[in-house]
Amino acid sequence: MTLFKIAGKNIRKNFTNYFLYFASMIFSIVIYFTFVSLKYDSTIQTASDGSQKISSAFSGAAVVLIVFVAVFIWYSNSFFTRKRKKEVGLYSLLGVRKKQIGRMLFYENFLMGILALIVGIALGAVLSRFFVMILMKVMGYAVMADFSISPAAILNTFLVFMIISLITSVQGYRLIYRFKLIELFRADQEREKEPKSSAVIALLSVAMIGFGYWLALQNLLTSKAWAAIGYMLTPLVILISVILGTYLLFNTLTVTLLKLARKHKTSYWRGLNLIGTSQLLYRMKGNARTLTIIAVLSATTLTAVGTAYSTYYNTRTNAELANPNSYMFIGADSAAAAKTDKVIEQAEGHKLLYHVSIPLLEVDADISGMNNALGEEEQSFTVISSRDFNRMAKLQGRDDTISLEGSEAAALEPAYMEGISPEYVGSSIELKVSGIKKTIHFNTLKKYNVLNLGSVYSTIVVSDDLFAELKHSAKALVAEAYGITHQDKAKELTKQLEGIVPETAGLSSFYSDYSRGMESSGLLMFMGGFLGLVFLAATGSIIYFKQLTEAGSDKARYLILHKIGVKKREIHKSVAKQVLFIFALPLAFGIAHCAVALSALSKMMMTNLVVPVVTCMGVYVGIYLIYYFLTVHAYCKIVTNTK
Repeated sequence: MTLFKIAGKNIRKNFTNYFLYFASMIFSIVIYFTFVSLKYDSTIQTASDGSQKISSAFSGAAVVLIVFVAVFIWYSNSFFTRKRKKEVGLYSLLGVRKKQIGRMLFYENFLMGILALIVGIALGAVLSRFFVMILMKVMGYAVMADFSISPAAILNTFLVFMIISLITSVQGYRLIYRFKLIELFRADQEREKEPKSSAVIALLSVAMIGFGYWLALQNLLTSKAWAAIGYMLTPLVILISVILGTYLLFNTLTVTLLKLARKHKTSYWRGLNLIGTSQLLYRMKGNARTLTIIAVLSATTLTAVGTAYSTYYNTRTNAELANPNSYMFIGADSAAAAKTDKVIEQAEGHKLLYHVSIPLLEVDADISGMNNALGEEEQSFTVISSRDFNRMAKLQGRDDTISLEGSEAAALEPAYMEGISPEYVGSSIELKVSGIKKTIHFNTLKKYNVLNLGSVYSTIVVSDDLFAELKHSAKALVAEAYGITHQDKAKELTKQLEGIVPETAGLSSFYSDYSRGMESSGLLMFMGGFLGLVFLAATGSIIYFKQLTEAGSDKARYLILHKIGVKKREIHKSVAKQVLFIFALPLAFGIAHCAVALSALSKMMMTNLVVPVVTCMGVYVGIYLIYYFLTVHAYCKIVTNTK
């Protein structure tokens, strides 16, 4: 039998152990092939009007994926080589030369890589059409049927993963040369000493994580800590503090807690808690680095996916906030307005809900009386009367009115940010109208506008009497505002109106902002979601491999327990608790780190991210649990197999 055939036979016999690694590799190849295919896909280029943004985004995501998959495959190989040291030692003892053993290991790994590559590209080719449909759907484009497989994508994927497979195969080839024969045989018998715990380092780990959280949740504009450390350096300080604190926590605090659990005799001697607690205690230091990587990776994945989904989730809300009217323009002649009316009335699939002409004023003002963080002293405003504001608010379905008298005024600020935007309520500004100065006093702030932001300056509402007084001296304008049905599907209508309304009229539309938002946030969510799934598959696989390696070492111990009468059900229960500890610990800290990061982001963006973030966390935990149950099942199968 040739070495190549022996390698093939070894893969078939050990395929159960390699399954998750193999599946993760295939999944990574499918995602990489999809990203490369989408980069060259003519359907998406046509739908997005040849946007370079999409091509650049997929190129960047593909590079991130290559780096991550290369590290993951390298890391996984180290587990496999440890698992097979004894087998390799046996070959050497039987007289097989080192060169032949190395070649056999090289063939095994290379065959696995080639097999995963063929299956991955085949699946990617089949699924690419489905992924194109998903991408086009989330970006708000109409789904098109035509799709072809790109030969360039196949060649690119083949070359990249062939190089990764060759490098890891060489790593396997070198195994026999890196260890002495006695080291290979004793690989499974290596035991770690009981780790020492340190109360000081345990407290330090908690303090470091707490400091990182505290710094991240500070108000950037008012925080003395951010100002003292520096706005560029502070994020790095937060990262180092939290990551180092997490490592020390897994390395020391968990050891301290497990030792305390051991002193609690009642629970320690119950069932197989003695075995589970001891095994966790002895291996905690060895697992600390892996658990830290998984916690950080989980936090990064959840934060990136949560942010991407939040952006997508809020696209419509943001577009509506910026464009309360479907269309709006100012200062067009009567002919353009008449043509616009006619085109909207004849538009297929849309009905006119309202069309109003709103008298507005354009004035300059001295704003030095306001607490403005930007330090500006003069600003231009668009002025609307309280009667027209109330009329527009009612047409837009808002149950809100403003009542103003004399020099009272209200500010409309949809993008209001505490600490950055001026403190309107209680402050006064001086309007400058044809040499006349008129002071107004703000008594109301509305965090929305009834006019489209793309067509007006910052808007203030004044009383009807004051508006009439200013009208004689200020620059008077008339805004045309329209509301239509199905404004999110008004691509053709918007194109027609852009051809009718002069550029100087400043046409703003809900559809333009909404489609741009859907394109960028949909692309971000698609890439974030798929990269997140690859990261999740990799982290789940890493824990799986590590636990199965430990299961091989623990098999003899559990067999003895079984022989002295311990039932399989009790062993299963003990294994489930032990594996749960390893799975739950990094996940809990990953979620905690993510919650703090997104809380800080939510404060910065002044947006509620609860729904999208909780949804992402729910999906992540659900998939993570599948890995947990697979690991428990495989672990129990190894330690209870009496053959």
